[in-house]
Amino acid sequence: MSENLETSTSSRSLAESPQISTIRLGIDLVSAARRNIGFLRSVADSTWLHHAPILIEAIRRYHHFWMPLISDLTMTDSAPPMLLPPFDVQWVWFCHTLNPVSYREYCFTRFSKLIGRARIFDEENREYALMRCREIWNTKYPFEAFENEASSDSQDYSSTVVEGGSLMEGVFKMVEKQRLLCSLFAEPYRSELVYLIAARQRYKAFLFMAQSFAHESSRLVPTSDILLMMLTHQSYPTVYAEDMKALALDGDLQKVATVSETVKEKEFEETKKLWDRAFNQPYEKAGGEVPLTLEGVVSVKSPVYWEESDTDVNTKYRSMLPRFLLEVCVFVRLTPRIKTSQKDISHDFLRLRIVRCHSELKLDKAFSNFTVDSWKKAWHFYCEFGTRGLLLEHRRHGSNCLRGSNLQDTVSFRWNDLLRADSLTLEKEVRQQVNVVTSITPPVQAPYLLKCVPDRVTDDSGAMISDVILKMNSYHPQEGRWLSRTVLDHVGRVCFVIRIRVGGGFWRRGGEIPSAVKWEDRIIEIREGSWSYVAGSIGRAPVQRRWWPLRHQRNLLNNVKLHGAFQQEMSL
Repeated sequence: MSENLETSTSSRSLAESPQISTIRLGIDLVSAARRNIGFLRSVADSTWLHHAPILIEAIRRYHHFWMPLISDLTMTDSAPPMLLPPFDVQWVWFCHTLNPVSYREYCFTRFSKLIGRARIFDEENREYALMRCREIWNTKYPFEAFENEASSDSQDYSSTVVEGGSLMEGVFKMVEKQRLLCSLFAEPYRSELVYLIAARQRYKAFLFMAQSFAHESSRLVPTSDILLMMLTHQSYPTVYAEDMKALALDGDLQKVATVSETVKEKEFEETKKLWDRAFNQPYEKAGGEVPLTLEGVVSVKSPVYWEESDTDVNTKYRSMLPRFLLEVCVFVRLTPRIKTSQKDISHDFLRLRIVRCHSELKLDKAFSNFTVDSWKKAWHFYCEFGTRGLLLEHRRHGSNCLRGSNLQDTVSFRWNDLLRADSLTLEKEVRQQVNVVTSITPPVQAPYLLKCVPDRVTDDSGAMISDVILKMNSYHPQEGRWLSRTVLDHVGRVCFVIRIRVGGGFWRRGGEIPSAVKWEDRIIEIREGSWSYVAGSIGRAPVQRRWWPLRHQRNLLNNVKLHGAFQQEMSL
């Protein structure tokens, strides 16, 4: 299919808005957000921290030891000292700052000033700040351990909450609500620099919208990327307070929905309309969905299972190519020209196709599904980065006596162009009739996708049982019988040849019957690479190999994660 040049395109950018460009924030939100995501993942992995006795002890240490200590070391109108409290106290402190009103009242009631957090974004400074805090802590509190030593099965912790009063009960509830905060930002693309830069730009746009239109909405509902930046901003209380004061937004942001709140769909629709009114763009985007619970709506989880490990253990296998996936959202709105021209659009539709591969993929949406008044999400899917981009075809059905459709216009969205675009979003116009906005997330490595297909039985040397091999060996009989399977990756490349020895004996062109080998003598063998074909589909398995006794087959198959058919055959 040939690609037509776009005759009419338009691209709006949040960065081009003079109102947004004037918003200045007192902290590098990109570095801070990346650091916070890493911290939240550590909290999610620290299951010990979520037991009630340990959490109560963490709140006691935060209230009685850490806050007085950091207050004594914090001079008014100066940057917070480079100190990092114990991990459990860090978590309580972080959760408390996410309620700016409660945290401000707490600080001014106890210390007559707002206590801020140091800006520690790299690992070297983090280690120094933690070590320095340990030294000061041990000096000031010689009888109080630096680490949380509470037991998870302790039952005598209710008195600690009572001792702290209603204030500590409130902190406990705050921490409990934030327990699953990491799950909102679990996808690996959240830590990508280009994603965080786009999220910061949209957060500044959100602040401008709140500054200009908050009085027109009962509550503003942030998307997940904006929420990430807002929580990061709030976690640095002194910076957040100064920025809100400069923007005259301190009271207005109390109308913004926060984590663990249930919002009404009406409130979300109002937020979308205000965003469209302010920027003429769809509010949602790829990687920027609504993470809060909509009233009566069940949240949809990502269909992609992202690996939790940051390291790829399979890089030692040269035959395996990693997959890179990205999330794509396509929003469509009809232009006012259609309405004014009274054009009949009942026969018109948009067809989504992929630039490279998947030539049979054709997803159609009729023009009648869209309106002039609002953006509608037409497609939302995950795609391989190697597909290069998507094509949108404006097509028109033929008359009743003719089948098929005629191509009217084509526009394309290339992944590389979208990665360079502001907010990872591009807008284009199709034949002056339809506005299309496409957004993506940065491509990140996804789990390997392997497929196991049956192949010919092979002999002990790895050659397929065949007259061709027999003739090449001067009719020397082939010894041994191995069930063989070929493992293909997501693009159909051969990665491995897996074999299991099931029989012995020789094979000529006669009627020899192989003898079954004993169970304890069966072997699983994995050979890295592809077959070496000698004639047509007849070949030999690659040379490089590893083998395991059959008693290890369960662990091996769990690691390779192949289809069950081969596993069943190997149990024969």
